[in-house]
Parts: sequence; C-alpha cells; structure tokens
Amino acid sequence: HFRTTMKGQVIKSTGSWYIVRDEQTHQFFKARLRGKFKLNNLKVTNPIAVGDFVEYTLEDELEKNYVITKILDRHNYVIRKATKLSAQAQIIASNIDQAYLIATYKSPQTSAGFIDRFLVTTESFRIPVTIFFNKIDLLTKKERERLNDRMAIYEELGYKCVPISIEETEDLESIKEDLLGKTTLLSGHSGVGKSSFINKLIPETDLATKAISKYNDKGQHTTTFAEMHLLPISGKIIDTPGIKEIGLVDLENHEIGHYFVEIRNRIGQCKFHNCLHVNEPKCAVREAVELGDIASSRYNTYLSLLDL
Repeated sequence: HFRTTMKGQVIKSTGSWYIVRDEQTHQFFKARLRGKFKLNNLKVTNPIAVGDFVEYTLEDELEKNYVITKILDRHNYVIRKATKLSAQAQIIASNIDQAYLIATYKSPQTSAGFIDRFLVTTESFRIPVTIFFNKIDLLTKKERERLNDRMAIYEELGYKCVPISIEETEDLESIKEDLLGKTTLLSGHSGVGKSSFINKLIPETDLATKAISKYNDKGQHTTTFAEMHLLPISGKIIDTPGIKEIGLVDLENHEIGHYFVEIRNRIGQCKFHNCLHVNEPKCAVREAVELGDIASSRYNTYLSLLDL
C-alpha cells in the first residue's frame, strides 16, 4: 500500500490529537503522533506546538487515521516553564513573525516584570513585539499619566506601544493591515482582553469571553491550549492561554543581559568583560540605572532573572 506524505501546519493541539491544515488543499485533518519524538535535548511536555509545519500520512484508510511522521525545523518558538518545580517546559507556539502582548494597567494589572520577561523571551528569537495597553477607558487621569510614563520606557527601547480600549474601539483597520500575511502570536494574562481582540478582528470566531471574576481580579482562563485562527484576508493569529508566568528556559547568567536592549547596548562598556552588572566596580549598566538612563523596573527584572 503506497502512502503519500502530505505537508501541513498544526493549528490546534488538544493534548493527544492535533488539527493539521493541509498546505495544498487547505483542508483540516485530525492527526496524532506516532511513537515517541525525541527533540534535540529540549525537555518539553509537548513535542508538537501550534505553528509547527509537519509531514503526515494516512495510516488507516477505513478509520481515516492520520499520523504525524515528522516535525519540520522551527524557525523560532516561544516557551514557558511547565510549572515552578518542573524542569520541563512547554512550547507555546512556533514559526512566529511578530508578537502582540496585551497588557492592562489595571483590572487585572499586568506587572512590569511580566512584560519584561515576555520581551526577553521574544528578544531571544528576534521576534518583534507590539504592546497593546488595553482598557484605557477605565483609567483615571493620574493613572493614564502613569501609563504614559510606563509606555515611554518601552518605546524608548524600540517597542511599539498602543493604548487601546478594545471594547470601545470600532476601528481596528490599522491593526488588521499590520496582521496581513504574517503569523502573529497573541499573548497576555487571562482577563486582559485577548478573546475580545480576536472577536473584533474575526467576528465569526466569537470566542468565549469571560467576565473578570470579581472575586480576585484575575482573569479566568478561557483558553487552555494555544490555537491558530486564520484571518479572513490573509494572516494567522495564534491565541495563547492566559499565561501567568513566562519562564525562561536554560539561559545562562551571562546571556540574560543580551536580551535586554538597554543592557545589550552597553556591552563592552563595563570595566570587566564578564560583568554581570550586580556589584562589580565601574559597571556601565549600574551607572546608567543610577543616572536614570535605564529604568529601575527593567533592571530589577534583570536581577530577578539571574541565578545567583
């Protein structure tokens, strides 16, 4: 029996089954993994991620069983630690052109540390990021000023920041243009408005948007697995589960500074070439923090990522 190998992209994972969109016919197939996949020493809970390009074959004509036989090389991926205690990680999505981080100044509050960790993850794969600060309609004048200060920190580093109220905005045309022909990762805590964002862009998806639970002001998780949505014209959005923490996996202390733009820009300016910017003398980074040229919130995140 001659088996043809087909190529497709994984658009959804349900744990044991994967939904694959065929590259040629654009039809959707349900496929599973054959046997154990060894992944170049990457300790991960999921061998296949949404966004992966795969080869697959029809294993059983009667049952219409499709089996994934090969994962093609990833051009990048975003990862998170599976749990605090676990050494394993979970690949959230792969083959991404850009990322949108949806953050909120309040209800729920997105911490600066979370934003910074996300940016370190995307920097490590050179994935450009736009940060959308949603729910600006809820902010007082004072809070809006503080938000502007926070946005200024990131804009100075080259990250585009967009204040937005997804619920009240009709005009998402400029955003739609930015999504054309690209695969965009959409991320953020639960409750920041990711589902509303997608519903506005692709009304026909109508994702279950859950009201923020009054009880603890944390969003309730509505998405449990990442899922790719195809945009009406062209382009793909990968919606990720509300991520509590983005873990950085296997970064050595001396590498972490490379993924902070403002620290990377000062490499070679410290007295010691292997400076970790903690308490070494004549450290250009610490001097910049003291002068206010590096935001202390960013520097604190950097210190928290070091394994000291």
